[in-house]
Amino acid sequence: MPAQAPSIPREQGAATGYALFPTAIGHCGMAWQGEMLVGMQLPEDAGEAQTRARMVRRFPQLAECPMPPQVAAWAARVAAQLQGAHDNLCDVPLALDTVPPFNARVYALARRIPPGKTMTYGEMAAELGVPGAARAVGQALGHNPFAPVVPCHRVLAAGDRPGGFSAGGGALTKLRMLQMEGACPGGTPSLFGW
Repeated sequence: MPAQAPSIPREQGAATGYALFPTAIGHCGMAWQGEMLVGMQLPEDAGEAQTRARMVRRFPQLAECPMPPQVAAWAARVAAQLQGAHDNLCDVPLALDTVPPFNARVYALARRIPPGKTMTYGEMAAELGVPGAARAVGQALGHNPFAPVVPCHRVLAAGDRPGGFSAGGGALTKLRMLQMEGACPGGTPSLFGW
């Protein structure tokens, strides 16, 4: 009989899995594999059950389980960020090998936007060396599997309009998150001095 792989007791958290956790804007979901964050889910409009259902659809290979200590620390930091703490979360390791290379570049740039500041899709495209690709930047951010660790809410449409936001509540949630961080769309100087 072949030896079975050792299992991690549930009370210690699993090496892979997902869990929901409460935040100021509702229950978020977090999925991990080992030392990597593989996905986040901002709250759904219909509440915790809908957020859980979205996690099950997105990560069918993962089971809901308690968070290991490192993942719980990430979740606590996300919850604090969603209450206005200025934590850029840049040290949280992301499974960027699961996204297209262009999207990974967009996410890396978005992570450089400090809390309380904003950029536009066009400014991001120019910074990435692809002026005129604002729509592609917006599409990459619309598929962001790591929000708010990758802070797509800090990226606005031309004229500092909110643009799209795929989380529950849409653009209103985006504006609420910016307000909690102290950002002032329309009155915030551009991050890179343009």
